[in-house]
Amino acid sequence: MPATGAHRLSLAVVEVEGTGWIRDKAEAVLREAATILAQCDLGITSVEWLRLSVPPRYLDFSTPAARELAVAAPVRRPAIYLVRNTLNRPAFQAEAIGRDNSRTRPELADTVWITVGTRDPGIALAHELAHVLMNSGEHSDEPDNLMRDETSGTNTKLSVAQCERMRGTATENGLLQR
Repeated sequence: MPATGAHRLSLAVVEVEGTGWIRDKAEAVLREAATILAQCDLGITSVEWLRLSVPPRYLDFSTPAARELAVAAPVRRPAIYLVRNTLNRPAFQAEAIGRDNSRTRPELADTVWITVGTRDPGIALAHELAHVLMNSGEHSDEPDNLMRDETSGTNTKLSVAQCERMRGTATENGLLQR
């Protein structure tokens, strides 16, 4: 995936076999997310793709299973895990775990977990990656903003302040390079 931004992002994608994810679909979702994040002068420079065959307990996101999987198969961060569904309640189709919300689960820091049935998956992935890169769970009420609490086909814009925070925080945390 060629990068076009001055700020370079290297990702790991963990495709969990048996979840229903198809590589072509996952790559298209990643390309859409990259296009959205490019408005912040951020480009994905490389993707380390790992396909894992795992016991059934790892097909769906739950904090205990995710912790085990992240330890058993360590990958570079930020990392995207493609899973079947979630067992967490409340149930979210995609979940970001930044540094601030990983204190009790450090194995999951800088990861995104996205289910195969996620609505608007490219937008949802960009939204969750932005949470990780900004190290923030904050949402926006600005119209058409990517960081609204609900994804939608029109919610793809990021403000100048959001882009600055994303680049600054992610660079400080070693997740982006210039």
